Amino acid sequence: MKARPGPTTRVRIRELSGASATDRRDDLATEEPLEIRLAAPDGTRRTVAITMRTPGHDFELAAGFLHGEGLAGPERIAAIAYCTDEDVPPEARYNTVTVRLHGPIPDLPVLERHFLTSSACGVCGSASLDVLRDRCRPVPGGSLKLTPGLLYGLPDTLRAAQGVFGKTGGLHAAGLFSASGTPVAVREDVGRHNAVDKLVGWAALTGRLPLAEHVLMVSGRTSYEIMQKALAAGVPAVCAVSAPSSLAVDVAREFGMTLVGFLRGERCNVYAGQERIVME
Repeated sequence: MKARPGPTTRVRIRELSGASATDRRDDLATEEPLEIRLAAPDGTRRTVAITMRTPGHDFELAAGFLHGEGLAGPERIAAIAYCTDEDVPPEARYNTVTVRLHGPIPDLPVLERHFLTSSACGVCGSASLDVLRDRCRPVPGGSLKLTPGLLYGLPDTLRAAQGVFGKTGGLHAAGLFSASGTPVAVREDVGRHNAVDKLVGWAALTGRLPLAEHVLMVSGRTSYEIMQKALAAGVPAVCAVSAPSSLAVDVAREFGMTLVGFLRGERCNVYAGQERIVME
């Protein structure tokens, strides 16, 4: 059987500097496919997603993806394991996860096609705002209040927790923070949406949902997929070091979420939910 893939892969490279060349080893962020399968007690099995991801926290990734897409919440998950079905070759078993459900596989229109996801774009053809309105309620107001000083400290704290990024320079990160700015959990992946799924899956599998009174901080930009996953997990505030998309802003404003972008140094833009920001 193929060895279990790790988050980094070592390769030989030639480094050029000025007029000199040096051969050395370099660490790359591993990118491999992960197939997510659902299994019912009656033996029915179905593939619902194939995503390119960085190996590690695969069970969390599967649980977070299912929760975010409204396919299976933590109460419906009986067990998660790497797949040993006969149709899976030994070399692919660490790239295939089976989620066993309590009860039948949900008969939803979304399951009439497979999700094909990539590290760059998230779920292709993902649910529109109309479908999101049917599945999710606005985030409650709650008592979460964020000061500019707390916000300014999030990017450096997230970066300090990125162990694999420190080796490769090629991974996105998602961090969950408490209302006081304390890091609760951090996950890394070649895909922004995968990193968020791993965080949500961690919360789902440990009984922490919904994530009210928490802040989600992501590297890179904020897309519709990230806001969708945060909303499904009950996260009231999302921050990013880069820009949001127009649809991400639409989601935040319609569902009562705080959305902060271009969070760099001591500046940022607040696109929605300004009422949670308290000036010092």
